[in-house]
Amino acid sequence: MRKILIVGPSWVGDMVMAQSLFMSLKADGECEIDVLAPAWSLPILARMPEVRRGVVMPLGHGQFGLAARWRLGNELSREGYDQSIVLPNSFKSALAPFFARIPQRTGFRGEMRCGLINDMRLLDRALLPMTVQRFVALGQREAIVAPVSFPVPRLHANPANQTALRERFKLDPVRPAIVFMPGAEYGPAKQWPPAHFAKLAHLLAARGFQIWVLGSEKDIAVACLIANGNPSVLDLAGHTSLGDVVDLVALAQVAVCNDSGLMHVAAALDVPLIAVFGSSSPEHTPPLARRAVIETLRLECAPCFERHCPLGHTRCLTGIAPEKVLAALEPFIDAALLS
Repeated sequence: MRKILIVGPSWVGDMVMAQSLFMSLKADGECEIDVLAPAWSLPILARMPEVRRGVVMPLGHGQFGLAARWRLGNELSREGYDQSIVLPNSFKSALAPFFARIPQRTGFRGEMRCGLINDMRLLDRALLPMTVQRFVALGQREAIVAPVSFPVPRLHANPANQTALRERFKLDPVRPAIVFMPGAEYGPAKQWPPAHFAKLAHLLAARGFQIWVLGSEKDIAVACLIANGNPSVLDLAGHTSLGDVVDLVALAQVAVCNDSGLMHVAAALDVPLIAVFGSSSPEHTPPLARRAVIETLRLECAPCFERHCPLGHTRCLTGIAPEKVLAALEPFIDAALLS
């Protein structure tokens, strides 16, 4: 049985999409998969049955820490891995597998990594336009000559934790729930305005829904604006772990979100969702779900991929009215009310 170490990405959405690689490796032959990743990602990895274990990367995003990477590589050398697949393109991400003396170290050509990566792949961006395709391509043994097909990620919720969350937050067991995930770690050019979320919440409350607002501590201010004056909104931003968020999303009937890591979580749980795209491109990182609707205006200035609108107006987001999102939600609303 092959033992494979994956050096995972540093973003929630990318970590979810990496499951497609894990699923492809398992389909290709018997193997054990460990993932070297930030500590925050362990709850995500625990909900992927393909992963044997998550190995915590002891350094934060952007930290070099050569000595720490050498010590980590020395510890990993005892595992006897046959291959490492390095998903990030940075120089430092390739150090631990090199120090671990893993015989096959696979990755795309990136920051001066010759020698660190000894199974170097060249990225054809036109052939592999989607992030998930690029991840899956690194797991294939032969050269890529055609667009890569892939299995869609499928996270598994934790039923015991769901029961505990129902009790902890006294969730209404009768009214159908819609989750709002208004954050986007990348920046405000990917965030639908809080006022739009708030108006949509009032429209949905009038239809009989409860709304749960989910996010990290960074999203508390935005969540407060959405929940203000609306008794149908339960503001949970900053009150849950990432694992809790996964399990709460799985309990909901529908999700409304930006192009964010939690969008990919909802998609991987097969929860119907509306995804609002601003500065980013749905061709690059779309929600990988059967029941997903993308709202984007496709302005001439988009996608700019900037964290902040370079023109100062963010019309790619403000121009998407709450009523337009409500109209997109209608098929999912009908199904939720009938269930």
